[in-house]
Amino acid sequence: MPSKVRIALDAMGGDVGPAVVIPGAAISLGRHRDTEFLLVGDRARIGPELDKHPKLKATSRIVHTDVAVSMEDKPSQALRRGRKTSSMWLAIDAVKKGEADVAISAGNTGALMAMARFHLRTLPGIDRPAISAIWPTLRGESVVLDLGATLGGDAHHLVSMAVMGAAKASVLFNKTRPTVGLLNIGAEEIKGHEEIREASEILRARNLPELDYIGFVEGDGIGKGLADVIVTEGFSGNIALKAAEGTARQMAELLRNEMQRSWTSKLGYLFARSAFQALRNKMDPNKSNGGVLLGLNGVVVKSHGGTNAEGFAYAIDVGYEMAHYDLLNKINQMLNREGGALKSVQPAPEDVS
Repeated sequence: MPSKVRIALDAMGGDVGPAVVIPGAAISLGRHRDTEFLLVGDRARIGPELDKHPKLKATSRIVHTDVAVSMEDKPSQALRRGRKTSSMWLAIDAVKKGEADVAISAGNTGALMAMARFHLRTLPGIDRPAISAIWPTLRGESVVLDLGATLGGDAHHLVSMAVMGAAKASVLFNKTRPTVGLLNIGAEEIKGHEEIREASEILRARNLPELDYIGFVEGDGIGKGLADVIVTEGFSGNIALKAAEGTARQMAELLRNEMQRSWTSKLGYLFARSAFQALRNKMDPNKSNGGVLLGLNGVVVKSHGGTNAEGFAYAIDVGYEMAHYDLLNKINQMLNREGGALKSVQPAPEDVS
């Protein structure tokens, strides 16, 4: 474990920028005193926010740049315009140079993935990275990936994500052989696209020591916690994530309205306040913020662009845990254990965008 965890923040990323990033960092620092921050962005905007948090200021350094990646930029545009100059690139570059243990951004997802993949490169046997996150379930928590790093994916991509997700779950959940399921439209082996069925056949045939493959899992199985790891391609994963977040907010609003409908419901709320608060905490999307880009030669965390300071603090917490417990090295060890979990799986051709 490093004595200090050094975190590079893209201070200009997200819908708001420093007004959320800086107070979020201050909240996370209160939970992890052994943190140092590299704040990358426009000094004129970062400075006034940082002055409001003396403790954070004492453990932070500003790297100035007035170039920021727009939320509307396409990945190719972001690489052309922001390479070597933007706050997003410089935060990733700090990881590349060893000046930071992890980079965190709430900026454009496509741009972040493109820059991180271009600059840090991928691990051996991994052709495309994936965004992984912790998903609260009825049984506890599950690792779900890919949540939107890349759209589509062949059987090799799905198998590689299964191995990476299992590696992450084994460390976070302290399980020797985490259960893994492939997200599909049905549990029957004949259902789903060809690449999903092929990935299922490979996982069954290989019987990898890193994971316990349980087969297909339908959409409602994620929340039920049917597997420690749920694997899907980025298009379906992102839709599932946004649908779950929207449902959580909808349920919270419906519950709030019902509790205010009559004096009896208000009285009932008073008696059950602690239970409702616990439910609200479990359903709060901000508490699950922070997706790790697995498969890279470095740790990069993606935060929701529209999150608040508390939500961004949770994304920083994720990055802190990844660095503090050296999860990247442990994931690498699992990927290469016994000659490499992916050694017998043929890699897919490199994508060209």
